[in-house]
Amino acid sequence: MISYFGLTKNTETMFDKLFQAQQKAQEIKSRLDNISVSGEAEGGKVRVVATANKEVKEIHISDELFADADKEQIEDLLLVAINKAMQQAENVSQTEMAAASQDMLSGLGGLGNLFGK
Repeated sequence: MISYFGLTKNTETMFDKLFQAQQKAQEIKSRLDNISVSGEAEGGKVRVVATANKEVKEIHISDELFADADKEQIEDLLLVAINKAMQQAENVSQTEMAAASQDMLSGLGGLGNLFGK
C-alpha cells in the first residue's frame, strides 16, 4: 500500500516512532534539568549542587574551611566535590536514558530484539 507521499504505511509508522523518540529525548532532558545532585568533600565542608544534565548550580564552602585550609587544599576539595556531583549526574542520566530506551525498543515490536532486549 502506498500513501500520499509515496511511503508505505510501515515507513510512516517508523517516522512516527522516530518523532516520538525525539520528543521523549527532549522530555528526558527537561526532566534532568530539574533533578538536583550533589557532591561533598571534607565531611560536607565543600558541597557542589548540579543538575542531572551536569550544570553546576551552587558551590558551598564552609567558613570553617576557609579558616583552616590553604587555597590549594580548598581547590583540591572542590575538585573532589565537583567530580562526585558529576558522577551522580551521569548515573541519573544513564538510568533515565536506559528506561526511555527500553520503552522505545518495546514500542518497536520485533526490532527491539535486534539489540538483545
